[in-house]
Amino acid sequence: MRWENLTAPPVEGDPGRAAPATPPLPLALPEAVVRTFDTPDFAGMTFYEIHAKSILNKVPGTSRVPFEWTINPYRGCSHACSYCYARNTHTYLDFDAGADFDSRVVVKVNAGELLRRELAAPRWRGAHVAMGTNVDCYQRAEGRYRLMPPIIEALRDFANPFSILTKGTLIQRDLPLLRQAAEAAPVNVSFSVGFLDEQLWRSVESGTPSPHRRLDAVRRFADAGFEVGVLMAPILPGLSDSDESIEATVAAIAAAGAASVTPLALHLRPGAREWYARWLGREHPRLVPRYRELFRAGAYAPQFYQRELTARVRIAARRHGLIRSGAGEHRDAPQPAPASEQLSLL
Repeated sequence: MRWENLTAPPVEGDPGRAAPATPPLPLALPEAVVRTFDTPDFAGMTFYEIHAKSILNKVPGTSRVPFEWTINPYRGCSHACSYCYARNTHTYLDFDAGADFDSRVVVKVNAGELLRRELAAPRWRGAHVAMGTNVDCYQRAEGRYRLMPPIIEALRDFANPFSILTKGTLIQRDLPLLRQAAEAAPVNVSFSVGFLDEQLWRSVESGTPSPHRRLDAVRRFADAGFEVGVLMAPILPGLSDSDESIEATVAAIAAAGAASVTPLALHLRPGAREWYARWLGREHPRLVPRYRELFRAGAYAPQFYQRELTARVRIAARRHGLIRSGAGEHRDAPQPAPASEQLSLL
């Protein structure tokens, strides 16, 4: 594989600086500006600023997800969740699915203006658009690049329905815009909160806001009139699937004012599988045999485990007044892949 290095002068008034000759620029991003920022929040991170050719993505029919269109203003994610199912998409850019996914983020700087043009196209019929289904659109980079406000404004102005799933509390910045959009078309806001254990949070999803901060955001959106859904995901075997953990998490979700909770057991697709296995072997080696057994048939835990987990969450949800709890039916939840797409054992 050939590589080309690209540098660019810093934007006037922007504390960011163009990266030196390293890290290299992959051929998949031939016109990107490579930029780093001298701030603690972005230490060790590199951003590849590109002008995308399209922003509305048609989801393949074989994906088995309950939506047809997505918007992904970023690729790669500083949330650094060891289990993230989107990790393997980074390999399409000739990056790796591990550390590169966490630290090399592609930024589609023209997302808002491009979306406005695509929504105005005669062929567009106003279909529901899902965001946060690949990487989080409210990861830390959004605080600097501010791609979401013009995206929401465009969807609002065209009265186009959409949903957002996030672990990011930065979405609170856009609450006024989201309320405006909700007056024009259906808008669904959901948060992902899989567990409350802060030690586990710091270890397995170190770049995210804490679960309690996410629940504070749930409360703020609920108080603003949104029927906020919580995707209780992923529930980690041996780490957050105990009765105590499920009860505490569901109780906290209910107390935050969520309208529904949907459980989703951990699944390990290519890329995520290898990276999570490395984390598990380092942090919880005693659990490795159990994971080998659970995931021996592929990327998804056995159906009996998923059903039992869902039943326990449903019981807790009813006890706490969340009777509209689902069984993996959340609008933006990834669905199990066909057996032909699943992997062999860890």
